[in-house]
Amino acid sequence: MQPISSPLKSKRLALVAGAAILLLAGGVFADYWSARPPETVATYVGRAACIDCHQEESLAFTGSDHDKAMDLATDETVLGDFDDATLDHDGMTSRMFRDGKRFMVRTDGPSGEMEDFEVKYVFGVEPLQQYMVEFDRTDDMSPNEVPRLQVLRISWDTINKRWFYLRPPDVDDKLLPDDPLHWTGIAQRWQTMCADCHSTNLKSNFDPVTTKYHTTFSEIDVSCEACHGPGSLHVELANAKSLFWDRNHGYGLARLKGPDAEPQLQSCAPCHSRRSLLDDQFKPGDMYTDHYNLELLRADTYHADGQIKDEVYVYGSFIQSRMHHKGIRCTDCHDPHTLKLKSTGNETCTSCHQHAAGKYDVPSHHHHAVGTPGAMCVNCHMPHTTYMDVDKRRDHSIRVPRPDLSVELGTPNACSQCHVADQLKSLDTKRQTEFATKEYADWILAAQAGDESVADAILRTDTWCDEACDRWYGDSRKQPDHFGQAITAFRRGEPDSVAGMLRLAMMPTETPQGQLTPDMARASALAEMASSGAAEAIPTAKKLLDDPDQPPMVRAAAAGVFLIASPEAARRALQPHLQDPSRLVRTEVVRVLVASGGYQTLTGAEQLRVDQGLEEVREGMMMAGDRAGAHMAWAMLCEATGRYDEAIKAYEAAIRVEPNTTGPRSNLATLIENLAQQSQSPNSVSMLQRVGELRAAELPFLKRDANLAPDNAAVQYRFGLSLYLAGQFDEALDQIELAIELAPDVAEFRQARDLLKAKLAE
Repeated sequence: MQPISSPLKSKRLALVAGAAILLLAGGVFADYWSARPPETVATYVGRAACIDCHQEESLAFTGSDHDKAMDLATDETVLGDFDDATLDHDGMTSRMFRDGKRFMVRTDGPSGEMEDFEVKYVFGVEPLQQYMVEFDRTDDMSPNEVPRLQVLRISWDTINKRWFYLRPPDVDDKLLPDDPLHWTGIAQRWQTMCADCHSTNLKSNFDPVTTKYHTTFSEIDVSCEACHGPGSLHVELANAKSLFWDRNHGYGLARLKGPDAEPQLQSCAPCHSRRSLLDDQFKPGDMYTDHYNLELLRADTYHADGQIKDEVYVYGSFIQSRMHHKGIRCTDCHDPHTLKLKSTGNETCTSCHQHAAGKYDVPSHHHHAVGTPGAMCVNCHMPHTTYMDVDKRRDHSIRVPRPDLSVELGTPNACSQCHVADQLKSLDTKRQTEFATKEYADWILAAQAGDESVADAILRTDTWCDEACDRWYGDSRKQPDHFGQAITAFRRGEPDSVAGMLRLAMMPTETPQGQLTPDMARASALAEMASSGAAEAIPTAKKLLDDPDQPPMVRAAAAGVFLIASPEAARRALQPHLQDPSRLVRTEVVRVLVASGGYQTLTGAEQLRVDQGLEEVREGMMMAGDRAGAHMAWAMLCEATGRYDEAIKAYEAAIRVEPNTTGPRSNLATLIENLAQQSQSPNSVSMLQRVGELRAAELPFLKRDANLAPDNAAVQYRFGLSLYLAGQFDEALDQIELAIELAPDVAEFRQARDLLKAKLAE
C-alpha cells in the first residue's frame, strides 16, 4: 500500500478533529439545552441539605437571631431564670420554676385563677426572650402539627438578666381573661401575631369550623430557605453532572445579588414590614405586592412626616429613604447570615460615605465632640424608639434631622431626642420625676395626648435646635418642602389642604431639583382623602389608576378612593382593571367595586367576572381567618352582592372564632331583621326572636368596650344605639349625651339624641 500523503493525512485528521469538536459542541449544547420545565416547582428540603456546600455561611448563621427565632424549650435554649424565680405584677406574684425537665410558669390563666403552665417553646433571643404555652392539642393531631400557642407576657430581659411583665402600650390596668390583650387572648396568639416570620414555610391551617389550628412548618426557625427560597431544585442542579446551571431556573434559588436591589429588598420585606396578607404563597424572588398589602402612613403608626411611631418593622421606613432610591440594599450594611452590621460604629456609614477626606465623621459636620453620642451617625440619621420595654429599633428612613419641621408640624427630630431632657427643669416636680426616666417618644405621646407643659418643653427644644442649625449652616442650610407638610395641613383641616394632598399624590418620585416624594407618601395621601370623604380626589385617583407606570401601591390606593364615588362612577373607573396584573390592585378594585355599590350597576355577565375576582379577595381575607374581622369583612361583601345565606354563615363564623368580639352579632341582627321584614314568611317571628337574642348578647361586649375606651366618642355612641335597640331608652340617652360631650361637633350624635328625646316625650 502506498503511504498516505501528508496533505491528505492532515486533511483527514482535521476532519476527525472537526467531527470530534462538533460532537463535543453538540454534547455541550445538549447539556445546556436539557433544562427543567419552566413550571417545575421547588420544594423545601431543610438546612441540612445546604451545609456540605455552604459551610462558611452555615457557621455564620449558627447562633444568629434568625437561627434562634424560635425553638423548643430546652436547657440549651431557655435563657430565663426558672430556679423558683418570682415576678410581682398587677397585684399577683407569678412564679417560674422547674418540674423535672419541664419549664413551668404559675400565673393567671384563662379562668382568671392562678394555674401552672408548661413552657413548650422559646421565642426570640435579644434583647428579650418570650415563652409560649400550648393549648387545644387533640389526640388526632400528628406530632408535626402545632396547636394554638399563646405567648406569655412574662418575659426575660436578656441584656439585664431580669424578668419583666410586657404590658401592652398605654395599658396600665390589670388585664382580665376576656380581654384580647390578656396573654391567653388573640392578641398574644403565636399563629395570629408572630408565627409567619419566626419559622420557615409556615402554614397556619386554621379551621374556622372547629376553631382549631393544625399549623405546620418545614423548620422551626428562620432558616436558609426562608430567604433563598425552597431548595430542592438548587440541590438537584448542584448534584447534577452538568457543565451549566439551568437555563430556565438559573441556580434554582431567588436571585438576590444582581444589579437590581429590589429582589433582595422584597425578599426581606415580608418579615420586616407591617402588612396584611393577600395569600400565603410568597417565595423569595416574588413581587411583594402580589402577596402582601403594606400598611401606609397611618396616624397611629407613623408621624405625619413618615417617622416611626408604632412598630413598623423597617421596610415601610426604608422605602421612604434616599438610600432606597439610590439602590442601597439590606446587605450593604448587614451581614446576611450573622445579621450583624458589617462594620462597627460610624464605619458602617463611612464605608460608603467617604467623599472628601473628613467630610462627615468630623465635628465640622456633626457639631459634637468626637466620641460622644452626638458624633454617631445613627443617632442623628436613624434615631431609635424603644418597643416591648427593652427593644430599641432604629428608624430606617435615614433622614436629615429637621427641627424646622418639628416647630412647624409637631413631628419629632433627632436633635430634640437628645436635648429634650434639658427641659426637665421647666416641668413641675411631679413631671420631673416622671419624665426623668422616659425617652423622647414618651414626651411626644404625652404632648399629643394634651399635656401642655410637656408640649411647651418640646417646642422650646425644637426651637433651640432649629436656631442652632441656622447658626451652623446659615444660607447653605437645606430646607426643602416635605410631604409631611401636606399631610399635617390636611389632618388639621387647613384651607386648601385638599389641593396640597392632590399635588402630593401626583408628585414624581424625585424632581430634577432632588426633592424626594416616596410612593408610600403618595399612596397615603390618597388613602387619607378617601377615608375623610374628599370627593375632589376622584379625578386624580382615576388618572393614577389608569397609569400602568404607577407602582401597585399607588394604584391600589387610587382604587380605594372610589369608595366615596357614586356607584356609576366606581363602575366606569374600576371595571377596566378587574384583570390587572398586580394582585394588590385587582383585589382592591374588586373589593371597592362591591363595597361602593358599583356591583349593582353591572350587567349579569359583568357581575360574573367580579364574582370570580371576589374569590381571590376571599382567599386574601381568610389568611386572617382566625380573626372575627376577616369574616365580618367577607360577610359585608356578601351582603352587598346579595349572597345573604353566605353572609349569615360568615357572621356566624366571626362569632365562633372570636366569641368575645364586638360587631358580628349586631351586624347579623340587622341583616336578619331586614330579611324578616322583606320576606313576611312564617319564619319571620323566629327570625325576629333571634334578632333580639343577638342584640342582648352583644350588649355586655359593647359595655366592656365603652368602659375600656371612656374617651372614645364613637364607642360610646355605638353603645348608646345598642341600648336603644334593646329598649333601654333612658340608659341610651345618657350614653349618647356622653358621646356628645366627647365630640360636640358630630351632627349625627346630636340628631340621634334629639330623636330619642322626642320618642321619650311621646
